[in-house]
Amino acid sequence: MRTTIGYTVESIGYVIGAQGLVSFVSQTFFGTEWGWLHKLVDRPSAAYLGVVVVGLALVLGGVKTRKAPPRQEFA
Repeated sequence: MRTTIGYTVESIGYVIGAQGLVSFVSQTFFGTEWGWLHKLVDRPSAAYLGVVVVGLALVLGGVKTRKAPPRQEFA
């Protein structure tokens, strides 16, 4: 079960982080809106860096959950 949760959290983190990065780059360097995150929230460019950090935290949490040693079950 932990492996499934780890992969799921990690996958969600990749999507959130990528969308935050795409939104930041598109607003900062091109002055346009890319991705779908801007359809949910309209934030300044710097706020999207926070979204990238949240995505990275989810990825790291998922990896840590996946690599955690198995628990010992008592009979």
